[in-house]
Amino acid sequence: MMNRTDLQRKISEILPEIELRFDEPMAKHTSFRIGGPAEVMAFPKNKEELAALLKTSTILDCIPAILGAGTNILAPDRGVEGLVICLKDCMGGMEQLDEVHIRVAAGVTMTRAAVFAAGLGLSGLEFAHGIPGTVGGGVYMNAGAYGGEICQVCQSVEVLCADGNVRNYTNQEMGFSYRHSILEEQKDIVLSAVFVLEKKPVEEIRGRMRELMEKRSASQPLDLPSAGSAFKRPVGGYAAALIDQAGLKGFRIGDAAISEKHAGFAVNLGNATAEDMQALLRQVSEIVYKNSGIRLEPEVRIW
Repeated sequence: MMNRTDLQRKISEILPEIELRFDEPMAKHTSFRIGGPAEVMAFPKNKEELAALLKTSTILDCIPAILGAGTNILAPDRGVEGLVICLKDCMGGMEQLDEVHIRVAAGVTMTRAAVFAAGLGLSGLEFAHGIPGTVGGGVYMNAGAYGGEICQVCQSVEVLCADGNVRNYTNQEMGFSYRHSILEEQKDIVLSAVFVLEKKPVEEIRGRMRELMEKRSASQPLDLPSAGSAFKRPVGGYAAALIDQAGLKGFRIGDAAISEKHAGFAVNLGNATAEDMQALLRQVSEIVYKNSGIRLEPEVRIW
């Protein structure tokens, strides 16, 4: 058996009931399929276990990294020191609160939440069908697509604060803006969100979801590992159009490439490294700036 690090040994001693994995490849938990080993990856089943992990990390002076579905993350090749808390599939659950409100736990995928709402005849989350991330990650970054955004339907958010207390933020308190919320400046972790939706015929909702999925399939490189849109939408243009105009479709560094199918996507052609992908994003941003005078900023979150 390999020798454990001090952190691995201490966390396993303090929290023997929580599922822990040591030296877990981040590539297994990111949609880019890139990333070295996480020193400790924890999979809490509920908010009590999550609170215990946060308390332990404070005791051990270890700031944890929070991972949802890993669909917007570029993890480093060298791996991640310390603790990574994975919430996908661990903090689940959805419920209908009344005729137009549902509560969804942070670990539920956006797609599952949209399907659940549709089954209840509730409209408003159709745009989320096909977004691969979790509700927690979606709320954190105000995810959106096809004219819809989380901020349009999110009524309140339950979070676990760094001190272990649970509190609720209203939509206004969340400070939503384009691909941003106040949580990006704080250490609070999303536990669940309440969405306010609109009653519509189930078939109408499902029809809209099918329509959006057909658009995604036709225009996006869903057959290759990616993290969705590589760049934020800039003021005065669209990232994909600017990249295309700069002649960068298919541009690659190693196995990191701009998709031939959709210029807004950076993809892993097989064996891309995080170093390759970062170099690709930097160079694309520079070339587009020289070509158009518009600076593209990564939407991908680089750990």
